[in-house]
Amino acid sequence: MSSPLIPDDVIERIRSRAAGYDRDNAFPHDDLDELTRLGYLRLFSPIARGGLGLGLAEVARAQRRLAAAAPATALAINMHLVWTGVAKALHDRGDDSLAFVLDEAVQGEIFAFGNSEAGNDLVLLDSRTRADAHPDGSYSFTGRKIFTSLSPVWTRLGVFGRDDTSPDAPKLVHAFIDRAADGYRIDEDWDTLGMRATQSHTTILEGVTAPADRVFRRIAPGPSADPLVFAIFANFEVLVAAVYAGIADRALELAVEAAHRRTSLKSGGRPYASDPDIRHRVAEAGIALDALAPQIDRMAQDVDGLVDHGAAWFAKLVGLKVRATETARLVVDQAIRVTGGSAMSNSSELGRLYRDVLAGLFHPSDDESAHATVANSLLGPVAE
Repeated sequence: MSSPLIPDDVIERIRSRAAGYDRDNAFPHDDLDELTRLGYLRLFSPIARGGLGLGLAEVARAQRRLAAAAPATALAINMHLVWTGVAKALHDRGDDSLAFVLDEAVQGEIFAFGNSEAGNDLVLLDSRTRADAHPDGSYSFTGRKIFTSLSPVWTRLGVFGRDDTSPDAPKLVHAFIDRAADGYRIDEDWDTLGMRATQSHTTILEGVTAPADRVFRRIAPGPSADPLVFAIFANFEVLVAAVYAGIADRALELAVEAAHRRTSLKSGGRPYASDPDIRHRVAEAGIALDALAPQIDRMAQDVDGLVDHGAAWFAKLVGLKVRATETARLVVDQAIRVTGGSAMSNSSELGRLYRDVLAGLFHPSDDESAHATVANSLLGPVAE
């Protein structure tokens, strides 16, 4: 099916390059160039500011389609879209503290996330990075950030760290640094099992300074009702869910093709599409995948529509992410069983999807964290 955002011919070119980027452990520059020309960097920016003016539901559908062609490309550009989606979500709720993100996305700036830290299972609720305040309102950051997707191309990196010295400390300080700034370095250490083209290198902050006008939040550590925290969780979880749903879409498509292509000597040369066990596997994958679209659409539409789920929002969002990533793993697994030993080949697209889908285990919120969030929502906190 054609899309007004990504025409079929562009999708096919992106799909044709995906295996090479994975093999070479290289960033998909050609994909980014094509998507930029289509206006993909400015999907969330308002039409009045030169953007396409889309909401989260429309962007999630586009990302699902892109991920079916090239999962790593979709996951990488997700990080830019999360920041622009955060800026839009805040704007929709009367907060223009990130209006410059929407404007600069139109101008071609590429935003990336420098939030993840090894050993920080509190994610956005605390940080192991040090944030040092300066009299002019700027901050310097010292720490180590992992999984920095878009490392070869970002021009604006969102970072956060902990300020323990200001009079109202402690505070978690959120800011953007510029690629041209001094005081950071990129360790090109991304050589992974899957999602290789995201090029999510480690970023080492060595006192890099964010100017005062790029310091956009100071929040107390711990759970927070600040709209920024909600906006980050909402956009991240919905768009990650969309990417993994796209992987599952393609895996099911490949499974159906394989079932019709493969024949069984045992059954006199009939296609495996007539084998009851194969039919059951394909049906199981289809039933599981069919449930994702309405869930992703509903969550995205609720974000766009300013629906107030109150404290239940976080349980709903982490639940969506876990369901999407786990469903995608199930669908890919069934597709491999249907396809047979050819999926073991390094040239197999399905084999690459199998490696890519495993990354879903590690995105926030992981399975343990998600279950703790939902348990707290349903049962309340653990009794002292």
